[in-house]
Amino acid sequence: MNESIVNRIADLPRPAPQYPRHFAPIDIDLGNWASLELLYHSLLDRQIKSVEELVQWLKDNSEMSAVVGEEASRRYITMTCATDNQAAESAYLFYIEEIMPKLKPLGFRLDKKFLECPYTADLDPDFYRVLLRSTRNAVELFREENVPLETELDKLSQQYQKIQGAMTVMFQGQERTMQQMGVFAQYKDRALRQEAWETVIKRRMQDTEKLEDLFDEMLKLRTQVAKNAGFANFRDYQFRRFNRFDYTPDDCFKFHTAVEQFVVPLTQKSLEERRQALKIDTIRPWDTQCDKYGRDPLYPFTTDYELAQGCLNIFYKVDKRLGEQFNIMLDLGLLDLGSRKGKAPGGYQSTLTEIRLPFIFMNAVGLNRDLTTLLHEGGHAFHSLAAADQPIIDYRHSPMEFAEVASMSMEHLGMPYLEEFYSPADAARARCNQMQGDISILPWIAAVDAFQHWIYTNPGHTRSERADYWLSLMDRFAKGIDWSGWEEVSRYGWHGQLHIFEYPFYYIEYGIALLGALQIWRNARQGSRQAIDAYLAALKLGGSKPLPTLFEVAGAKFDLSADTVRPLMDLVQAEMETQGALENRV
Repeated sequence: MNESIVNRIADLPRPAPQYPRHFAPIDIDLGNWASLELLYHSLLDRQIKSVEELVQWLKDNSEMSAVVGEEASRRYITMTCATDNQAAESAYLFYIEEIMPKLKPLGFRLDKKFLECPYTADLDPDFYRVLLRSTRNAVELFREENVPLETELDKLSQQYQKIQGAMTVMFQGQERTMQQMGVFAQYKDRALRQEAWETVIKRRMQDTEKLEDLFDEMLKLRTQVAKNAGFANFRDYQFRRFNRFDYTPDDCFKFHTAVEQFVVPLTQKSLEERRQALKIDTIRPWDTQCDKYGRDPLYPFTTDYELAQGCLNIFYKVDKRLGEQFNIMLDLGLLDLGSRKGKAPGGYQSTLTEIRLPFIFMNAVGLNRDLTTLLHEGGHAFHSLAAADQPIIDYRHSPMEFAEVASMSMEHLGMPYLEEFYSPADAARARCNQMQGDISILPWIAAVDAFQHWIYTNPGHTRSERADYWLSLMDRFAKGIDWSGWEEVSRYGWHGQLHIFEYPFYYIEYGIALLGALQIWRNARQGSRQAIDAYLAALKLGGSKPLPTLFEVAGAKFDLSADTVRPLMDLVQAEMETQGALENRV
């Protein structure tokens, strides 16, 4: 492997030799609607005379979904890797404006054909139960009039990416991205931290009105989508759209309450310990990410290559199969790791659905959180690879609640091997950081989720009311930070959470998944091999089983209540004490 990480997605041929096309022509122009329409109509018009022919029809339909899905993914990846590339932006916008909207009505007709086929009743009820349930749901939700509204929402999401990707500041004589500025949040020089934080916040505030306008338009469109589908509000519509058959809004509220009761007190305790260790009167926004003992930040790597190589070694130690899979990703150039101007923020794993390979996107700047991000996205990648041989595309991905179990579990399963990057004392410090992150993220997840419940069940709210409700949630879940002089900034803290803009209601999944991941980590501490095998067995199921079954196969209980939250927080707190005794606090 070369000593640099190069994104070579454009060089990967389609189809892959191990997944040849049987239905779509090799030379089809995927940007030509007439060619695609012809193939979809041939599926609609096909006569199905046996259950075997129905199964083949499902496979051909899956192939088309995979071929088109990969085209959309490649264009999205190219656009996010260079949001300032006009050609990439135009290619992506063309697909979401001209191709995807036309596919939705055809997808609805194909779903109806499947459900109305007389041989559907003869399919294996155990294997096809989840597919039938989700297909019926999709048919019930589909409305022709929502197609242009969803296209507009996709375009608005792209605008959010563009706004965020364009944010840079001049700091210490150098133009830097928002992600690159994150390095300074960990510096021990408090004055420097404050200067960096204020520089970032002032830049973000320049786009406040622009983002408020953008979200208001999204809110209006989403409310109309729900109304068109016959729902009282977008929250209830989105729960159905996400196939949330196994939990309800009331379960989310139980999660919020459990976090408030058993996690927030831990965060309060942690903030007070931080205040005392830093010897300051109050915790300010620029005091939350630095080391409380005044140590320099952890810098586990300096180059993308070092990050990838160290994680490769960790994956091998967790399980040889995982190391081999990540090595293939490196060889094929299925990663874009570093932060740069014009690159969209955040990180994600996207599956190239036809060649059935994962791609990892992130914005690494040399910090410990980048290491955690690559472990996390690596978990998603392994999930994609584990389920690659599922015969129908719907089963090659799991419900989002379990997809995040795959990634969050990998963060924790990799913890015993952090010495790949650190000395033993610094590895213990990094493990403490991981546990602290678990405690810190749960209240934020609860706040973001509660915020969205309120937003979409009160769609007539004003901007001021929205900001006030956000502040009330911060008082409930994030007390202890002194915002004096920056009160206005705190009213818009949600603007940086891309899920609220682009993926509404996709955030509680991280909380549910963390509870599952902590259970898998607990199992691994007790008996490593059995726990890893159970984890990988669950990944292999993809989306072929209901959510509670996926958790059960992985060795975890699907539950959002205090019965699960409380003992896991006890475990996390105990581990923090253990690792804290091992780290060097000087």
